Amino acid sequence: MTEKFDLIVIGGGSGGLAHAQRAAEYGMKAAVVESGPLGGTCVNVGCVPKKIMWYAAHHAHQMHLARDFGFDVSLQGHDWSALKSRRDAYIKRLNGIYESNLDKRDVAYLAGFGKFIDATTVDVDGTAYTAERIVIATGGYPVVPDVPGAELGITSDGFFELAERPQKVAIVGSGYVAVELGGVFNALGSDTTILVRKEGVLRSFDKMLRTELESAMQDSGIVLETGAVPRSLERTADGIRLLAEDGREFSGFDAVIWAVGRAPNVGSLNASAAGVESDAKGFIPTDDYQKTNIDNVFALGDVTGRDALTPVAIAAGRRLADRLYNGMTDRRLEYHTIPTVIFSHPTIGTVGLTEDEARAQHGDAVKIYATRFNPMMYAFSDDKVATAMKLIVVGEDERIVGCHLIGDGVDEMMQGFAVAIRMGATKQHFDDTVAIHPTSSEELVTMR
Repeated sequence: MTEKFDLIVIGGGSGGLAHAQRAAEYGMKAAVVESGPLGGTCVNVGCVPKKIMWYAAHHAHQMHLARDFGFDVSLQGHDWSALKSRRDAYIKRLNGIYESNLDKRDVAYLAGFGKFIDATTVDVDGTAYTAERIVIATGGYPVVPDVPGAELGITSDGFFELAERPQKVAIVGSGYVAVELGGVFNALGSDTTILVRKEGVLRSFDKMLRTELESAMQDSGIVLETGAVPRSLERTADGIRLLAEDGREFSGFDAVIWAVGRAPNVGSLNASAAGVESDAKGFIPTDDYQKTNIDNVFALGDVTGRDALTPVAIAAGRRLADRLYNGMTDRRLEYHTIPTVIFSHPTIGTVGLTEDEARAQHGDAVKIYATRFNPMMYAFSDDKVATAMKLIVVGEDERIVGCHLIGDGVDEMMQGFAVAIRMGATKQHFDDTVAIHPTSSEELVTMR
């Protein structure tokens, strides 16, 4: 006899878990289908282990600065394998916590691969389950380019499997993953090269952020190669060699990491059996309320191709449950003014429009406030890392439509300022706020 649920969520990542648990709180009989460890990309091969590695790199940086404050610091190297062991154990504990949380909320955990039989039926490793509503939250996976020898490289997933730190590493890509992993490798002692197809990193971000990060990366010893389109990888006597389309060769690498984007994880979903449509890249489009073209099938998170950020998936999942199961008829995630942080070295925090976007939308009504300074943390250091900030305002009331920060600590600054900007703060609101001194964040309320 086929077991029936009110809701089946295919995918046990951040968005899927958030939706199923919120629905269960509203009294729904819910199930989560997941073939891998619970928590999805973020917990297992994304945000969480990435942040642990960032902390390791951050501590290396702080120990270097400690000498300037009178400490006798002697570094005897770094044990990558010990860090990996502790990190993996931490992630395993989190997997168990996620499973325990499902149990506490009476959400069924169906371990296995889920695929559609029809719009109300899901097969999980040979067993059929039905539900009034089905939510697709299967996430994405890192892309490997179709070039000869591509298998000699690894993806960000493979990064977390590395038992030892490669001494010389190349990272191919220009986005979050490339700059974050590049910063980790460099800080922990690897000879690091980042190869990008076009003119630089983080091309969708504000120009100020791109310029400052590229300068800081190069000052720290990272080699940035622009216009490098991979043609092939080869294994040679001295390591892996990357051949570029323009004839350049980059060689001697112990590891090459592909960080060239992510694709939707829909290969085994059989969504067409339910009539669910996808776009040319395989992503599953939804309306403003996360509904696919099929009335009882919804999708959220990275599989939709919209703002691939863990908090976005969680927010979309919870709002969807609020609307479907708690009578909040217009409850939905508004995909604008979404803050994000890049755990590069130094960190980046950003929310709202870039300067180019603002000028395209608002023309001459745009005004820019900006500052660049050396934080007090570097007062005694010869190797200073600048902080830069930009506020983008529009109109006579100077409503803030963009805020872009790069520097130590901006990852923790951004959340509060994002709340203010989401609420429609103006430059005058910032000016009228008393500064907290001495901090870097006070610069945001003292700009002129």
